[in-house]
Formats: sequence, structure tokens, C-alpha cells
Amino acid sequence: MGFGLFASIVVLTLFFKPLVSQQPNTDGFFLSEFFKQMGLISSQAYNFSAPVCSWQGVFCDSTNEYVFKLVASGLGLTGSIPDTTIGKLSKLQSVDLSNNKITSLPSDLWSLGSLKNLNLSFNKISGDLPNNVGNFGLLETIDLSNNNFHGEIPPTISSLVGLHVLKLGENRFEGSIPTEILSCQSLVSIDLSLNQLNGSLPHGFGAAFPELKSLNLAGNQIHGRDTDFAEMKSITSLNISGNLFQGSVTGLFQEMLEVIDLSNNQFQGHISQVQFNSSYNWAYLLYLDMSGNQLSGEIFQNLSQAQNIKYLNLAYNRFSRQKFPNIEMLSSLEYLNLSRASLIGSIPSKISQLSDLLALDLSANHLTGFIPPLSIRKLQVFDVSHNNLTGAIPNSLLEKLPRMERFNFSYNNLVLCASDFSPQTLRSAFFGSSSSCPIAANTGLLKRRATKHKGLKLALGLSLSFVCMLVALLFLAFGCRKKSELWTVKQTSFKEEPNVSGPFSFQTDSTTWVADVKQATSVPVVIFEKPLLNISFADLLSATSNFDRGTLLAEGKFGPVYRGFLPGGIHVAVKVLVQGSTLTDQEAARELEYLGRIKHPNLVPLTGYCLAGDQRIAIYDYMENGNLQNLLYDLPLGVPRTEDWSMDTWEEDDNNGIQNVGSEGLLTTWRFRHKIALGAARALAFLHHGCSPPIIHRDIKASSIYLDYYLEPRLSDFGLAKVFGNGLDEMARGSPGYVPPEFSQPENDCPTPKSDVYCFGIVLFELITGKKPIGDDYSGEKEETLVSWVRGLVKNSHGSRAIDPKIRDTDPNEQMEEALKIGYLCTADLPSKRPSMQQIVGLLKDIEPTSHQ
Repeated sequence: MGFGLFASIVVLTLFFKPLVSQQPNTDGFFLSEFFKQMGLISSQAYNFSAPVCSWQGVFCDSTNEYVFKLVASGLGLTGSIPDTTIGKLSKLQSVDLSNNKITSLPSDLWSLGSLKNLNLSFNKISGDLPNNVGNFGLLETIDLSNNNFHGEIPPTISSLVGLHVLKLGENRFEGSIPTEILSCQSLVSIDLSLNQLNGSLPHGFGAAFPELKSLNLAGNQIHGRDTDFAEMKSITSLNISGNLFQGSVTGLFQEMLEVIDLSNNQFQGHISQVQFNSSYNWAYLLYLDMSGNQLSGEIFQNLSQAQNIKYLNLAYNRFSRQKFPNIEMLSSLEYLNLSRASLIGSIPSKISQLSDLLALDLSANHLTGFIPPLSIRKLQVFDVSHNNLTGAIPNSLLEKLPRMERFNFSYNNLVLCASDFSPQTLRSAFFGSSSSCPIAANTGLLKRRATKHKGLKLALGLSLSFVCMLVALLFLAFGCRKKSELWTVKQTSFKEEPNVSGPFSFQTDSTTWVADVKQATSVPVVIFEKPLLNISFADLLSATSNFDRGTLLAEGKFGPVYRGFLPGGIHVAVKVLVQGSTLTDQEAARELEYLGRIKHPNLVPLTGYCLAGDQRIAIYDYMENGNLQNLLYDLPLGVPRTEDWSMDTWEEDDNNGIQNVGSEGLLTTWRFRHKIALGAARALAFLHHGCSPPIIHRDIKASSIYLDYYLEPRLSDFGLAKVFGNGLDEMARGSPGYVPPEFSQPENDCPTPKSDVYCFGIVLFELITGKKPIGDDYSGEKEETLVSWVRGLVKNSHGSRAIDPKIRDTDPNEQMEEALKIGYLCTADLPSKRPSMQQIVGLLKDIEPTSHQ
């Protein structure tokens, strides 16, 4: 009997023990169900038969009955969090579910009234942020960054009066920042960056948060002025880059600031005013970026007081011509960008005293003389392109080049004859090669990455031969070099005997255009970033070899486009707007000046303009890799002939995606095609929703989407229709194959944002199918167009049949079919049925390929 009782106790114990930790309506049961349903397999760290308080990342109260803290970051949790799991942990105060693949939240999560810290960052959670977030009355920290939340920030945020940290960055929140946020006066850190927020800051925003130390509003479309931040006395980190803020920067420099990023806004005024802000202590400054604004004057001298600064970027402003600033005292400096800062004179040798410098960009200035023998041991990035430098590259730099991350000496007057490069290397890999010496290095050297078929992998710190690197880039340089030699020779001969007396007449295959001016030197060319640069129509003639056909890049609806180099080494595309304009010169200049102020990473920047008689000439930054039409249907600009393509490759960078143009191999991945679609959509969304008044492009097509040096998509020709006044009525109706159906009715021929959406849908179809809008082989029907063909397939659930067979990766087929559905929405017959471009950006982000695809 004793033995039987003992055996029964043993059996009961073995049976009862796992039940104790997982019995219903306990924290252990709720948490085990959460992990199991989210895909976490039982392991030593999560032995579901063991007490819940022994599990990794689970912290219990003193009774070992209730869980008050849960850390489950980076465990691969996938899908929707089910109800009746973590939402039932009644005593939960802190939860960290970051870096997983969670897609949605349970309805009972918002009942956790005791929650103080919530971290759901780096997941895939979509949908609106519900008003129930106001239930978290004790919340101190909330981090929802890097998800897919959309809609407006709920006004119930006003209930979170004890909130210290608010992180909502990298989502798709839209609308204005709610006024109710002013109730959260305990905030120490606010991050609303990289959303789709617009409107103005709430009145009193600067004074509402007496303890605020960090504010990040970067990458939105928020309006405002410098005075909006004047009362932020405790701020130490301020990032408002990539918005629409205006005014002077003087009031932004608060006493305790360590990080200041004001880049890519619309700030104006004399930069020297900053030095009179006596309340600011420069000794605190670690990071300063004021690039991409309209600041004037000379670079302030207070920098000598910023002894601890590590990052300084003042590029792309409108500074006065000035000598190189005294920066040798900034001994901690690691990054210096003074590109397009109107610098004159020579590069001081004292710059070598900056022993910690990692990156130095002095491109697009007016620097002369020799490159000093820089002996900066840590230097990894060096760019002096587009200057007037002479002499040889110092040996101290030549020895470092194989180990550097990137460098650029192009478009100067440098002599490389004295170097150890072989004549063959000099001829094949440098621009402007002649029988004696090359005059400038190829811009292809700016980003160096070896081709896969050579098996070379350049990385920081890897010591490889410079000559081998140049040979690996041979295919990249070859096509550009052959084309550039033609116009370089003609440009030189034209300069020898300049014809500056007009009128001037020029002919292309499709048109003849006339510049009715008497003296070419008397007609100014306006360059926005260099207002004091004395450039005339004569320089345009010289830059384009008298608008020779050898410099002709394309002939579009607006007119011919030529390639050239303006004084100072400015590489440009010169677009002649041949159609008659009804605007006066003053009105046209005002429109072009306005377009020059419109900046976005996915728009081709308007560099300047020229009014030559009745001709309006728009000058753009040159896009090294041509346009999407060339890439889809013809040879990309600057790559070898078709028979050479099989030897070329392109490579991906773990951080930034596509890096090097090489061949049609670019189009073999959905990732690259999606990148183009998303970039073009973002550009259009900015024009429609970020500009006031909205800008309707009127001519969206594959040939208006360009690829810059880094293969980033950029939309061109925006706003040009208005330059013509009423003279472009017929052209505003769209290009063949891209005409919206509403334009077939005379009473509905006025372009709207929704007509742009229709055209974008066609471009999206082109990207996925590889077929032209009209005239291609679809399904044997003579009257079939790309739109009718794809819409028919999508409607019948056969979208996969439309996918371009050149796309070799098959994993993202589902994403491409979803993209075809987005194009289907865009090409609806009724404009009211088409989504907005903001909505399209969100839809494309939802199907963004992962890094491993």
C-alpha cells in the first residue's frame, strides 16, 4: 500500500507540474500561447513546461505570479498578435517586441492601463494608430518607429501627460502634427521623422516642452519658420532636415545644442548673422549640417570656437565668393563638405592638421593651384571634382587611393603623366585622354566596386592595386569615354574661334530653332547655386560645341537636350524649350526661379536658365545613367554595346541597394524595378501634395524618369508646361500611349493630378512587363494597348502572365502581381476611381522587397 501511494504521488507530480505553469487564466498560460502562436518553438530558453518566470526575457513580481516586464526583441515572432495573450498580462509595465515581423496588434492590448514602456519598433505593423492609445495613462516611453502605421496621429495622445519619449519615425503618418501633442509637456525626446506629415507646427510648439532635448522632424513636408523653435531652451539635438522651413537660421542656435541638421529646407539670409547669437556656446557643437538651403554671405568665423565638432556640411548654398575658411583649428573634425560653397583660391596645406578627417568634399567650387600633399592617415573619401586645379596628384594621395572608399579628381586640369599609371590605363579609364596627358579623371571612380565576373570585392581597409581597380571599371568607363571624346574635341575647336554675333540658328533631325540675340556675351545665364558666376549664352555655345549634334542627348516634346560643361566644371543637360511661350521674359524668369527652388531627392534639379530672345533654355543637373526608356528598350547611356553586356554585372550594397550601372542585368531583379517605381511615385507625391499650389506634371512617361550616378530615380520636366503659358495646350494632353481616357472628350482636356496618376500607372506597367505603351506585341489584337492588355489579365487573375521574363528572381512574383494591381487602380477610366500619389507611395512601400531578394 505504501508503494502504491508513492507511485500515485509520483504520477500526479509528473502530470501536475506542467499544468501548474500553464493552467488557464494565468500569466504563464497567456504568455505561452502568445509565443506558440507567434511561431516561437520551445527551447531551453523557453521551456513552456517550466515556470514562466524562468523564461528568457520574462520578469515577474515578488510573488512569481504576475509578469511585469517582457523583452522579446529579435526572436522572429511573425504575424498578428492574437487576442487573449499578452493583452491579458494585467500587471505588465514594460514590453519590448522590437525587431520582429509582427503585422498587427490585439484589441485587448489597449486595456493594459499599467503600461509604462512600449517598444514595437522595426516590425511590419500596419493600419491606423487607434485612439485607444490614450488608455495608456501611465505611459512614459512609446516607440512605434519603422513600421507601416498610417493615417493621422490620434488626438488622444493628449492623455499621455507623463510621456517622456515619443518615437513614431519611419511610418506613413500623414496630416498635421496634432495640437493635442502640446499637452505632453514632459516630453524629452520626439521623433516623427520620415513620415508624410505636412501643414504647420502647432502654435506654441517651441515653448510647450520645457524639458525637450531631442527633436527629429526630418523627411516630412512640414511648413514653418525658424521662430517656431526659439523657445526650446533645453534642446541638445535638432533635426528638421528635408522639410519646407523658411526664415533665418539665427534663432535656431540654442545654448545647449550639440546636433543641428537644417539641411534641405528653404532657409535664407546672411550666414554671418549666426555669429551675433551670443546665447550659443559653440563648444557644445558636435554635428552641423546646413546644406541645401539658400544661405548667403561668407562662412562664419565662429567655427574656430567649435573645437569639438566632428561633422560639418555647408554644401549647396549661395555663399559669396570667399577664400578657404580657417578650419585647421577644428582638430576633432571627421567629415567636411564644402561642395558648391563658392570657394576660390587654393586648398590650404594646413588642412593636413585635421588628423581625424575621414571625408573631405570640396567639389564644384572655383579652387585653383595644386592639390597640397595631404598626409591625413584616416582619409577615406576625397572629392575635388569640378574645380580649376592644376598640377599632379600628390604621391601622398596616390599611395592612399587603393585603400580609399571613394575619390574624385574629375573635371580639373590635373596632369597625371608623372604617375606610374600605364599609358593603356590612362587612355582607357580617364576622361579627356589625348596623345600626351589626360586632363581629368573619370567620374566613374567616385564609387568604385569591382564586377562580379572578376571576383573583386573592394571594402574599406582592403589593400588592392589601383590599376586592377581601374581595369575592373573598364566596361563602365568605355561607353562614356567614346561619346565624350567626340564633343570634347569639338568644344575645344569652337573655343578657338568663337562666333558670338547673332542671331543663331541650330538644326536637329526634327526641328530648327533660333536664338534671336545680337551678342552672345550680353545674354546672361542664371545659375541658382552660383549667382555671382558670370556665365553668358556664349558659354552655353562653348559648352555644347555650338549646340552641335555630337552633344545632342535627346529630342523630347519640349525640345532638344544637349550635354555640356559650364565654367567651373558644372556638368549639365541643356534643354531648349522650342515651343512658343506666351509669357513675358519677366514672367518666364519668375516661373523658372520658382522651379529652381523645388528640391526633392527624386526630382532632377533645375540648375539654372537662360532667356535667349524668344527661346527659354532650362539647365539641369546632368543625369549620368540616362532615362528609364533607354534602360527598358535601348542601350543605357554610357554602357558598352549589346554584345558586350554578357560580361557586365551590377552589384548590391547591403545598406544602399544598387550601386553600379553595368548592363541589362539591372533589370533582372524586381528590387531594382521597384526602386524606380517608388522613387518616381515619391517625386509625384511631392509635386501634388508637397507644393503649394500643387504642380501637375502633365507628361509622365518612361523617358521623363532619369537615373543619376547612383541609379536613384529622378523625375524631370516638372513645371515646364507653365513656363509656356497658354502656348502648350496641345502638348499638355500627354504623349502618344500615355493619354488619359478623359482627354478624349474636349470638355475634359484639362490636366489634373489624377491624369498624372494614370500616366504613372502606365509607367508601372512598363516596369513590370518590359513592354511599350503602344506598338508592342501583346496578345495578337491589333488595337490592343499595354493598358488594355494588362488590365484584362489582372481582372481575370492572370497578372503573372504579364511579368517580364527577363526578371530572373522568382520569389517576389506575388509582389509584382500586387504592383500590377496598383497599376490597375491608377489606370481606371474614371479619374475619381484612381488613388492619390500619396496613397500609391504607401501601397508600393507595402510591397517593398526585403534586402535578401
